[in-house]
Amino acid sequence: MSISWTLDDGEVRSARWISDGGTPAPRRVVTADSRIGVAAAYRHICEGTALLWTGDYPSARQLLASLGKRAEPRRQPKADTLTEAFHLQRREQARRTRILSLLLVPYEDGWTIPLKRAPEVAEACEQAYGEFGDGLAAGSLRELLGVVGAYEWRRKGVEIPVLGGDRIHPHYGVFSPVRGEYLDLAADARLRAPRVAFDIGTGTGVLAALLARRGVGRVVATDLDPRAVACARENADRLGVGAQVDVQQADLFPEGRADLIVCNPPWLPARPRTRLDHAVYDPDSSFLRRFLAGLPDHLAPGGEAWLLISDLGERLGLRGESELADATEAAGLEVTGRETTTPRHGRANDRDDPLYEARSKEITSLWRLATR
Repeated sequence: MSISWTLDDGEVRSARWISDGGTPAPRRVVTADSRIGVAAAYRHICEGTALLWTGDYPSARQLLASLGKRAEPRRQPKADTLTEAFHLQRREQARRTRILSLLLVPYEDGWTIPLKRAPEVAEACEQAYGEFGDGLAAGSLRELLGVVGAYEWRRKGVEIPVLGGDRIHPHYGVFSPVRGEYLDLAADARLRAPRVAFDIGTGTGVLAALLARRGVGRVVATDLDPRAVACARENADRLGVGAQVDVQQADLFPEGRADLIVCNPPWLPARPRTRLDHAVYDPDSSFLRRFLAGLPDHLAPGGEAWLLISDLGERLGLRGESELADATEAAGLEVTGRETTTPRHGRANDRDDPLYEARSKEITSLWRLATR
């Protein structure tokens, strides 16, 4: 995909469109610099016209912040139910994202931003997008800031208390294990000394590493996303468990059977919009249902599965209260135990959050499952 715009002298220029999430290229693009006011910029963007910035980089950052304030809803619609509140919140987030994604920056050879006082972003962009290629390119400033932020997370890592304070280094586009409730459950759960364990949908590989640290002889970790596969392998090696953890690209299960199968699936039945969303949103609970249905064919005799999942979907009315139990029974499984914990993240205590009523009561569970 590409974008094009017309210069003051009538010359038409074009550039490759850069978007990791597959956002369509804007159809209308005009150049802009610090002479444009916030009101005019906001009007252009709300009409669907993207602004390709030609001024200095700090001014672009300042304009983006000002546009963000303009894009805040002046009045939050009142929802009659938590389900409606959830959908209204997502709709508002999508609207704001569309607006803020239409301020663009150019790139030249080697992921250089040809703007005054622009930072060095080549390594961050290469990790996210790959090699630059030829010619001029352009992309959303908002996405670039996300790329740079993810690069810093990958460089510094995220401290994981249940790994003794060791760090997990998430790659761009791979969900970071910032919520530790499910890790606490997995770290404290009684373990029956399994010889082989599967970690389904491994992401950064944090659960696979935890199982290896807890003494599991061999852990097969799977993920469909090649970025997650590379990320999990790198983390396993960093943590010294690379010899125990075999990371494979697969849609759910690897071949064979395991004594223990662990999964922390996406917990909200809704449509993902971005790469990271796939770690949170599971349309029609498809991932969850396929995981449960596949367990009998992959659990070794006498084995068990750990399903680590929040009940926020039920509390928001996105999943029926009996859906999980019904899907478990339909798969020929029984619940042999359950351990629970409550959330520690800030939104659970934020009374201004439209979803506070659900978040404040959220429970994360480790469901022990076995074949009947």
